Amino acid sequence: MPNEGSYEAALKRSREVESDIAAGKVEKYTMLTGDRPTGRLHLGHYFGTIKERVRLQDLGVRTNIIIADYQVITDRDTTEHIRDNVYNMVMDYLACGIDPAKTMIFTHSAVPSENQLMLPFLSLVTEAELQRNPTVKAEMEASGHSLTGLLLTYPVHQACDILFCKGNIVPVGRDQLPHIEVTSKIARRFNERYGKVFPDVTGLLTSTPLIPGLDGRKMSKSYGNAISISMTADETARLIKKSKTDSERFITFDPDNRPGVSALLTTAGICTGRDPREIAEEIGNGGSGQLKKYVTQAVNDYFEPIRERRHQYEDDLDYVRDVLHDGNAKANDIARQTLDEVREAMGMVY
Repeated sequence: MPNEGSYEAALKRSREVESDIAAGKVEKYTMLTGDRPTGRLHLGHYFGTIKERVRLQDLGVRTNIIIADYQVITDRDTTEHIRDNVYNMVMDYLACGIDPAKTMIFTHSAVPSENQLMLPFLSLVTEAELQRNPTVKAEMEASGHSLTGLLLTYPVHQACDILFCKGNIVPVGRDQLPHIEVTSKIARRFNERYGKVFPDVTGLLTSTPLIPGLDGRKMSKSYGNAISISMTADETARLIKKSKTDSERFITFDPDNRPGVSALLTTAGICTGRDPREIAEEIGNGGSGQLKKYVTQAVNDYFEPIRERRHQYEDDLDYVRDVLHDGNAKANDIARQTLDEVREAMGMVY
């Protein structure tokens, strides 16, 4: 038997969920996932999670997306531009195929009953468990900030996000599994202490390869190496043209020794469904100029229909606001009901 907390055990549970969904047993599952509104969503977000959300939504899974506006201040000193970022995030979701008739889109700050779950949940984890969380450590190092109380309790806040709507599947990459483990631990400990309220939670491991930034590093808004979903075709072309490759003319796929070239090949491969090595062989002596032209065409062809739909929402901001307003109202109804169940289980109804 694999260790309960191991990657092998997580993969086994993930495959069992996928088998259920493929067999049409979608009524068993509620999905929760989300993003921090710190800037524009990019190709890494799209291929890493958004495409998967659309797939699950269209298969009939109950899907929920949180725009984690409170979590912006885990490692930032300002909320400047946050409203603009939130509205643009909703536009990106809609353009990519998220359907508000099937998926609840809402914001942290608009759902007080969800955030109130933090108090009982914090009593179920130790400081040592929070300190050990690798994502908290990584975020702290990346931001250069001292460890704030909000950043330390970030995994508990994510548990509130998942459990308030009785979410039991969360699409994640392998590096995010520790967050799912914290959520599972909180749900289990609450149920053992007060009675069954929350479901078991499974991380649904995504199979999409990590799409690197244009410089070979992780794709990130802060690195300036990300192609945003909202970019025009010309903006995309200019960004790809400026990307650094190397002095070797012959194109090969070698992520360790040629990160810039390999990042471009990976991007082209994901957008075309082709093997990056095959693309490299095809370009061969064409050099970085031909490679960049190929990548630009691949990205712009893939995202053209998405960007066309996005333009429609840019011209109808009232609709975007309505989507968020309706999602917030639904989330509040669900959160109040869950908080009532929690208070009932804890004997705190007076």
